[in-house]
Amino acid sequence: MKKRSIALAMALLALAALFVACAPKQRFITIGTGGTAGTYFPLGGALAEIWNKNIKGMNANATSTGASAANVALLKDGKVDVIFVQNDAAYYAYTDTESYKGKGMKEIRGLASLYNETCQLVALESSGIKTIADLKGKRVSVGAAGSGVEANARQILEAAGLTYNDIKVQYLSFAESASNLKDGNIDAAFNTAGAPTAAIQDLAASKKIVLVPVDGAVADALMKKWAFYTPTVIPANTYAGVGTDVMTVSVKSMLAVSDKLDDKVVYEMLKTMFANGERLAASHKKGADIKLATATDGMSIPLHPGAEKFYKENKK
Repeated sequence: MKKRSIALAMALLALAALFVACAPKQRFITIGTGGTAGTYFPLGGALAEIWNKNIKGMNANATSTGASAANVALLKDGKVDVIFVQNDAAYYAYTDTESYKGKGMKEIRGLASLYNETCQLVALESSGIKTIADLKGKRVSVGAAGSGVEANARQILEAAGLTYNDIKVQYLSFAESASNLKDGNIDAAFNTAGAPTAAIQDLAASKKIVLVPVDGAVADALMKKWAFYTPTVIPANTYAGVGTDVMTVSVKSMLAVSDKLDDKVVYEMLKTMFANGERLAASHKKGADIKLATATDGMSIPLHPGAEKFYKENKK
């Protein structure tokens, strides 16, 4: 009887060992997104759901962060595995320039370009501002100090032949900018986000606004120096009271990873992401813009080898 019990125990141990050996390896992936009220967070949640449902052993979760700047730091420190980031910020991190000087990340790699982050310069109609040149002497919010918006604002001003010395600079987040525009404390504000942007929609509901174009020689000079910008049209009636198309420029939102992430995992993540576009579109309007055909447009850093393999085999 004792021998039979020992044999049974050994058989059970062997079965358990076989089960462990055959079980898929658990892969924990943390996705750095942005604020809960923004675009990155719901898209990140949809990505986690897609990957968990379709990749064996995947355990992905989306976490709210301070978006681009914070995400690069988190990726560098190994606290997240996939990040949402603007392509200009990724470029600065890779090249150790702009706000990332001295704290760049040479090992950052591209996963996919997602959708346009439109540079929107909004002004109160009462300010009389119609062109970038009209900003001279005005109270202008250029975004939070050191933010991606601030870098965009500085570069656009430079392309127009202006510096911060030519305007009355305010370093405000866009929520703060919108509030100060409503109260008449500032005349204009830069914002970089997918259009339509809720804060501008809300502002336009109570104030007469204008969208200042970034076009012509200014756009040409900007794109010649910074290749990550692309021309963009903000369609008429995107915002109340703005009844004509407005030409401007955009950077791209993108997904990035560390070069240390396994090639096969990266390949599988891209494969399942693009196979489940309807889930991304359901999570946020901008999700419908995430397409395989444009996945390398505006890619400002080297692709991860797993991503290179995927696009080589699947890009049309």
